[in-house]
Amino acid sequence: MTTSNSKQSKELTFDDFKELAKDDTLTTYEKVGFPASYREGKEETIFQDITRKLPNLTQTGGIVLDIGPGCSGPAFLLIDWCREHRHHLILVDSAEMLAQLPDEPFLEKVAGKYPDGCTELLDRYRGRVNTIICYSVLHYVFVETNLFDFLDQSLSLLADGGEMLVGDIPNISKRKRFFSSPNGIQFHQHFTGTTEIPRVDFNSPEPGKIDDSVLLGLVLRARNSGFDAYLLPQPHDLPMANRREDILVRRP
Repeated sequence: MTTSNSKQSKELTFDDFKELAKDDTLTTYEKVGFPASYREGKEETIFQDITRKLPNLTQTGGIVLDIGPGCSGPAFLLIDWCREHRHHLILVDSAEMLAQLPDEPFLEKVAGKYPDGCTELLDRYRGRVNTIICYSVLHYVFVETNLFDFLDQSLSLLADGGEMLVGDIPNISKRKRFFSSPNGIQFHQHFTGTTEIPRVDFNSPEPGKIDDSVLLGLVLRARNSGFDAYLLPQPHDLPMANRREDILVRRP
């Protein structure tokens, strides 16, 4: 997803987000790469979906890691949740983004690009983390780093029974299927205010885009590493549920 400012035409990078975090003319939605129309009034619903998919969050006294929390509503909701449930919460993001979030005794901030810039974190928490959240981040990881290394390093952190949700992943294959359907055409025409039929090209390369093969590859990679892994839909009341999916991984 691109943001609503001048960077509309390119995928954002880790360094781009550092600059967005420092720009006080932007809303919190824009600082994390979204126009207000995609997030305003939806953040409670997003967080509820996260907690439904991660039962470990409802326990108490665990270790929770959020990779790329940003500084909008879900990050603050997670902080409140972990305070209430007495979790130790680790937030990994740029120093600029973490500065937008409060400091609390139960909260550990790690500034750096994950996983390459977080060696100490990986060494210290390997096999100890009960819950990992990585929401609306994977498509940036896909462009900037080795996706399998990202997955492998993250899974190495999970304790027995640990869970990881990689959420809100844009899937170009799912998007194509939707916009080639009657519902998708109607959605497009309502959104654009035209009678235009959206162009959909199947069986064509999409450099830099995540598709079915990438997501299924990650699921298989996790399963072959001894984890249970699932591709999950998003609730229909989320703004991009028709073209995004989640991956849930559990250590048995």
